[in-house]
Amino acid sequence: MSNLQVLSLLFDFGLVVLIWIVQLIIYPSFKYHNQESLVKWHAKYTVRIAGVVIPLMFGQLILYLYLIFTQPDVSIYIRSGLTISAWLTTFAIFVPLHNTINNGKNTEKTLSQLVSKNWIRTVIWTLLFIINLATLVH
Repeated sequence: MSNLQVLSLLFDFGLVVLIWIVQLIIYPSFKYHNQESLVKWHAKYTVRIAGVVIPLMFGQLILYLYLIFTQPDVSIYIRSGLTISAWLTTFAIFVPLHNTINNGKNTEKTLSQLVSKNWIRTVIWTLLFIINLATLVH
C-alpha cells in the first residue's frame, strides 16, 4: 500500500466518521435549542467544526485531483466524482441552510431539512470510503 493510498483512506475515513456523527447526533440536536440559543450555539459550532471539516475536505479534494493525473483508473474517477458531488451538495444545499440558521430565520422545516438532506452527503462519503477500502483489499 502506497503512502497516497493510506492518505486517501485516512481522509475518506475521517469524513465518513464525521458525517455520521453530524447525521446522527449534531444536526438532530439542533431541534433541542430555542431560536436564540441555536443562533448563539450555531455561530460557535460552525467555527469549531470548520477547523475539522475544511482540512479534511480540502485534503481529500486535492489528493483526488492529484491522483486523477498521476494514477488514473476507474476507482479514482469514481471517488473523485463522489468527492466533487459532496462539495457541490455542501455548497448548494448546506451552506444556505446554515446561513438561514446564522441569520436567525430558521424554522422547524430548516432543521428537518438539515437532517433529511444530509443523508445525501452521508451516502456519498460512506460509498466513497467503502469503494476506497474495497479497492485496497483487491
